[in-house]
Amino acid sequence: MSMLSLPLAPSEPVQEPKRRLPSWLKRPLPVGNENFFTQNLLSELKLETVCENARCPNRPECYSRRTATFMIMGNVCTRPCGFCSVPRGEPEALETDEPERVAEASYRLGLKHVVITSVTRDDLPDGGAEHFRRCVVAVRERTGAVVEVLTPDFMGDKAAIDCVLSSRPEVFNHNTETVPRFYKKVRGRADYQRTLDLLAYVKKQSPETTTKTGLMLGLGETREELLEVLADIRRTNCDMLTLGQYLTPTLKHVPVVRYLPPAEFDELKVLAQKLGFKHVSSGPFVRSSYHADEQIHA
Repeated sequence: MSMLSLPLAPSEPVQEPKRRLPSWLKRPLPVGNENFFTQNLLSELKLETVCENARCPNRPECYSRRTATFMIMGNVCTRPCGFCSVPRGEPEALETDEPERVAEASYRLGLKHVVITSVTRDDLPDGGAEHFRRCVVAVRERTGAVVEVLTPDFMGDKAAIDCVLSSRPEVFNHNTETVPRFYKKVRGRADYQRTLDLLAYVKKQSPETTTKTGLMLGLGETREELLEVLADIRRTNCDMLTLGQYLTPTLKHVPVVRYLPPAEFDELKVLAQKLGFKHVSSGPFVRSSYHADEQIHA
């Protein structure tokens, strides 16, 4: 099937009846005890991960590789995003020793590439930027690892973005998630232009920092919409891109409209590479931090 003959998604999402996942979204669970080692360590240090809270399908594999994406600043988010299973509500106060606990977990897991993300904390004056900075510094001092941050948009506050950048993360990731038409339904109070502005600002302020973003596919976007978004992102000089299949966490969340076959993800990767991205990860199971260490070294 050529790139031009690939089917377009419907113009509007349509709730499909519950059905079995296609064969390419099924795979065996990993064997061995490493999964339990990671789980027990995270429990011991009282750390949250996006792997657990976002019901990531890659969690068993990643835990078995002794890796996880740390989710700092609690497990309650201040924004009501339609795709995410992280609880919404009023978060608790920041835990001042959390940076040291993240660093200790990174050390004991033997991580050489550490990914730190967070819930959105619009309740904090700086959106949690200083806490991000402290976590990056603590991890680097304890492990010497490459650090990748996956941040919220900080409501476009440049001072907050500068605060995170001052910790010198090797990778600054902020996800675009979907096409502009679905932002209100999928991303709540986020703003498409604000996302592009953040990516452009980070690259302008710190050209040596690798910038990265990702999108979920299968929400009902058309091919034309997707290509326009990829072009918009590339105009920010963003270096890295991830494309993955959206999977609805529960029946209460935004439904999946379409499951893209692996061949289509392969073709989208070629199209994105032609736009000038330095590295593109594209596939049904791809997520922002899935094999992030391999993405950056590729």
